[in-house]
Amino acid sequence: MASETSVGPSNRSISVESFKVMDVLRRANQLEAQGRTIYHCEVGQPETGAPPRVAEAAIAALSESSKMGYTDAFGLLSLREKISNHYSAKYEGIPEDRIGPDRIVVTTGSSGGFLLAFTACFDVGDVIAIASSGYPCYRNILQAFGCELANVPISEDFKLTARELRKEIQLREKGGKKKLKGLILSSPSNPTGAMLSVDELKELCELCEQENIRFLSDEIYHGITYGKQEATALSFSSTAIVINSFSKYYSMPGWRLGWMVLPPDLIDVVNVLQQNMFINAPTISQVAAMQCWEAETIEELEKHVAKYRASREYILKEMEHLQEIPAKNVAPADGGFYVYVDLDERNVCMSSGLGSTEMCRQLLEDEGVAFTPGTDFEDPSNNLGDRRFRISYAGGTDTVRMAMERFHQFWPRWRKLVEDAKK
Repeated sequence: MASETSVGPSNRSISVESFKVMDVLRRANQLEAQGRTIYHCEVGQPETGAPPRVAEAAIAALSESSKMGYTDAFGLLSLREKISNHYSAKYEGIPEDRIGPDRIVVTTGSSGGFLLAFTACFDVGDVIAIASSGYPCYRNILQAFGCELANVPISEDFKLTARELRKEIQLREKGGKKKLKGLILSSPSNPTGAMLSVDELKELCELCEQENIRFLSDEIYHGITYGKQEATALSFSSTAIVINSFSKYYSMPGWRLGWMVLPPDLIDVVNVLQQNMFINAPTISQVAAMQCWEAETIEELEKHVAKYRASREYILKEMEHLQEIPAKNVAPADGGFYVYVDLDERNVCMSSGLGSTEMCRQLLEDEGVAFTPGTDFEDPSNNLGDRRFRISYAGGTDTVRMAMERFHQFWPRWRKLVEDAKK
């Protein structure tokens, strides 16, 4: 008789939470397949495809060669040189040796960069700081790797600065807890859109170096900012890792291409990891991305940013009409393409299950508008996730206008539902 064994997924894998925005997208797509008109404001995917020169370069490369082979594990040298030149041209104060092509690794999207960076920097049981409102995949991947998380509360301005990090360090020291091994943070932030000032980023980098905390600076929304000066951690830190992507500003989300800029002590380690985990980033995408910094391409991409700016301004103005939501409850939206909103206690009734998750569900089912509940982004130990929601305006101005119009139609019904539940 065969012995009874339990064959199934690992405990590590089943502990990982779903990426909620993808669950919303799945339901939205199901409704669309049924003939419903859906206004997609859930995912951070530009409505535009890749710039024409990028697409044309890919077609030409495929036409000229029937074989698209492997590249160096770190990627095409010519592409890494382009990325290096990009840093020299755009940012001030970066020592040249920090942005040489030997420091740059082309990755399979920023997600591939996260996997490489987390594996290279952290061991099981290490404590990594993340913002209490932040990109959920940081939390999910780090937990799958056996790391512990320190959810650092963000400020009233929806930011994690050196002030908040220093407080976390002091609390851990006072409580006899493990020291922080790392910090990963995006600026501009997903989901809040909040952006560190140059001085705030400098102070944060200096604190991390002082406390021997490895700083992973997620800069994938650089290029999509609205009046605030961008700065890179490379200007202020010799130990930070910078992660970026071609998915957002460069409008290439399906091409699965990103990059990292590494400090010297991680070059050999990441090279070995890349060889084993990915071999190299998609070659066709690398060839195409060579066109990203051509003048014609940049002109096209800046037109995209102008559309994002118009959509952002429209949403923020529309939110002002909802008097039940205080202005301070809307994150600043300094960059990226998201508006993040706290419904406030008066607009939810948690005891009846009427939080942002249910609001977003009803809004999608009734009005065909897809927003993402804050449960994707918030520290699960508090209830803020079910008070907050994110509006993506990456999908175009027309989509945003129709979505906000329908949200306004829906809002009085939601308010009455909440009020009745509280009686």
